[in-house]
Amino acid sequence: MKNIKTLLIGFILMSYASFSQEEVEESNIQNYTPSKLLEKGKWDIKWFNNLYTQTRTNSNGENFNIPRSNFFTTSLEVYTGVSDSKKFNAGLILEFRSNSFGDQSATSVFSFNNEVGKSRSGLGHIAPSVKIAPFGSLPNFSVQSSFFIPVFDKESNENGYLAQKSYIWQNRFFYDYTFTGSKFQLFTELGTRFFFGEKSVNNDGSSNPNGGFANNSLEVAPGVFLSYFPTNKFTVLGFVQHAQLIDLGNKFSQNYTALGTGAKYQFTNVLNAELLYSKFVRGYESGLGQSFNLGLRAIF
Repeated sequence: MKNIKTLLIGFILMSYASFSQEEVEESNIQNYTPSKLLEKGKWDIKWFNNLYTQTRTNSNGENFNIPRSNFFTTSLEVYTGVSDSKKFNAGLILEFRSNSFGDQSATSVFSFNNEVGKSRSGLGHIAPSVKIAPFGSLPNFSVQSSFFIPVFDKESNENGYLAQKSYIWQNRFFYDYTFTGSKFQLFTELGTRFFFGEKSVNNDGSSNPNGGFANNSLEVAPGVFLSYFPTNKFTVLGFVQHAQLIDLGNKFSQNYTALGTGAKYQFTNVLNAELLYSKFVRGYESGLGQSFNLGLRAIF
C-alpha cells in the first residue's frame, strides 16, 4: 500500500514541477468532463483500473477485522460522436475482473489466477452505452445510459466471487460548473443502477447458484468533485461519494460513504492520465476498505 500511495504523491509533485508556463488554450481535462459530449466523428477511449482492498467490513451494523480480500476491475470505454449538434454519443464498455482472497497481498490480483478458494479472474460484463445532452440550454448537463450484460456463469464458484451476476441498467446524470477564472471546477454526478435477474436465495431458503445477491435492488449513488487547476494541463481534486442499495425484493440492502483525492495531467493534445485514491469511511453491510485508481484517456 505504501508503494501505491507514494506513486500517487510522486505523480502529483512531478506533474506540478514540470510546468514552465501557463497555457491559455483549454485542455481536454478542462473541456471534456464527463458532462460534455463529443463532436461528430470524434473518439473518446478510456482505460480505467480500479483496485479495491479491504481488511475491515460492516455486518449487522458492527465493524469487524477480516482477512484481506482484493477486487480489481479493469475497464475499457469507447465512445464516438454521432450527431452534428453534439447531443448524442454511442459507445461500448468492457469489464474484466480479478479478485484474491485469504489475506493475500493487494497486488496478488495482478497474477490473474484462478485457484480454488484463493483467486478468480475473468470477463465480467459487456455494456452497450449512449450519452445524450437533452437540453440545449444546459450544455454542461448530460445523461449516460448503459446496459451491462454478465458474460460469466456464476457469481461465486469454488474459486470465489467474481462479480454481480446481474443484468444492470445504469444511468448516470452529470453536471459541471467552471468558476470565474477557470481555476476551480465543480462536477456532480447522480448514478442509478437497477439490478435484475434471478434471486440468490430461493423462496424455500435454499441457495440459488445462478442468482445474484444484489438482484431486485436499486442503487442510488451521488458524488461531488471539486477540482483546482494550477495550470490548464494539471488538476488536483477532492471528492465525496455515497451509495445506497435499496431492497426491492431480494431482502438485502447496504450503503457506504467514501472520501477521496487525486490528480489529472494532460500529457499531449490527445492523451491524459488520472490517479485517484478513496477511503471508505463508513458503511452498512459493506466493506470498509480503500480504492486505488489509474486511468488513461485518449480523445481524438
